Amino acid sequence: MDVLLSIKRSFSADYVEARDKFRADVTAAGATVKSFVNPNPGPRGEELATDTAWFGPRDARAVLVAISGTHGAEGFCGSGCQIDWLASGAAGSLPKGVAVLLVHAINPHGFAWIRRVTEEGCDLNRNYIDFSNALPQNPGYDELADAYVPAELSGPAFEAAEARIRDYREKHGAYAASVARSGGQYTHAGGLFYGGKGPTWARRTLEGIVGENHLADRRIVGVIDYHTGLGPFGYGELICDHTVGSINVRRAKEWWGESVTEPQLGTSASVPKHGLGEIGWERMLGDKVSFVAIEYGTYTPESGRIALRDDHWLHNRGPVDWDAPETRRIKAALRKQFYPDTDEWREMVLWRSRMVMRQGLEALARS
Repeated sequence: MDVLLSIKRSFSADYVEARDKFRADVTAAGATVKSFVNPNPGPRGEELATDTAWFGPRDARAVLVAISGTHGAEGFCGSGCQIDWLASGAAGSLPKGVAVLLVHAINPHGFAWIRRVTEEGCDLNRNYIDFSNALPQNPGYDELADAYVPAELSGPAFEAAEARIRDYREKHGAYAASVARSGGQYTHAGGLFYGGKGPTWARRTLEGIVGENHLADRRIVGVIDYHTGLGPFGYGELICDHTVGSINVRRAKEWWGESVTEPQLGTSASVPKHGLGEIGWERMLGDKVSFVAIEYGTYTPESGRIALRDDHWLHNRGPVDWDAPETRRIKAALRKQFYPDTDEWREMVLWRSRMVMRQGLEALARS
């Protein structure tokens, strides 16, 4: 499909529309949808689920996995890219011995409620740690926890909280401030980038999907996880946070080229973080997997901080009135931060997605 037509068709206004489009296009492409229903409803009482579809031979030696919605509201982008791929007809002409597994809305609660976090209040991309070991520490976050999510969004206490954040940045530098805020923390439930006390529903669901599709038995697996929010507007950075020097990261660079970045080496718009998906996939599949997050830039980190602050403040206060003006304001700001609703941005997103999907399939065909 022409990209200018696809930017009108592939993206959706909300989770329900995205799910309906995905399921319809999977069926039209000749596959079957398997759904994993989340135990919690959406803001209008609608059913929430992670939906999957398999294309290609069931005994494929190589599998490319494409995941949307790890960070909930970022699912607007990832779902659109998956639907664009389905509409392209590529599912009907896969390389010999290669299959594709689409995982739509792995965090359906965050997608529907326009949040980055799961129903447990967890950042899924900080949740893939081994909880049998000591939890990672983040003293910078501990110092600023009540400033990152203040009790009020105006008044003297709020202004004092904002001043503390500015002072920390001036004292320690931008890099340390970013690590403190977004590196992951495991002590402040209801806070930003909270990794949780155990595996979330979304993590358990993904692990179940990996198991029932026997991905550990394949010769090789590639994973593309769709994200938004960091970097230049519209650019899709390929971030690889596998263990530095591992075959996993070396192979990712062979497959996707020199644009692949590594936060642990300081080459990425992202800083090093705890509990990332790469480490979870390494734990499940060992050296058989190479994982990249495609991170599309949107607006500034500061506008992202404000959007996340306000959303956490809102949900920490108790049940949310979906139709209240304050709710609509906060949700609109967060949606825009992680899904710039412009044709310019969407066109950039689809061109890069098409490239990355094609590169992954070509690489798996050679492997």
